[in-house]
Amino acid sequence: QVQLVESGGGLVQPGGSLRLSCAASGSISAIYDMRWYRQAPGKERELVATITNGGRTNYADSAKGRFTISRDNAKNTMYLQMNSLKPEDTAVYLCNADLNLLTSPETYRYWGQGTQVTVSS
Repeated sequence: QVQLVESGGGLVQPGGSLRLSCAASGSISAIYDMRWYRQAPGKERELVATITNGGRTNYADSAKGRFTISRDNAKNTMYLQMNSLKPEDTAVYLCNADLNLLTSPETYRYWGQGTQVTVSS
């Protein structure tokens, strides 16, 4: 059983900051790419940022210069530091990860349930 659990969302004023976490747990032997997505009401799910297990990162244009993705491989945890937040950043933020299980050589993609981020005055 593998779980990805996001935390750190909440209500913040425009210009504020939040730090999201995504913790993976269970019978995991390796985690490869990890990603943050977001989905706003009535909009398609958007890829926000990606980080490889070696630490290489990639960002959506909307996140460049404001968001920073990172990970702690020892803790199987990924983070998203979000600064200078705007109302248009309001969305449910979800993480996913490509990983191997202890019981299988296959690589699987797991999703978390999401955490709500609301940017409003």
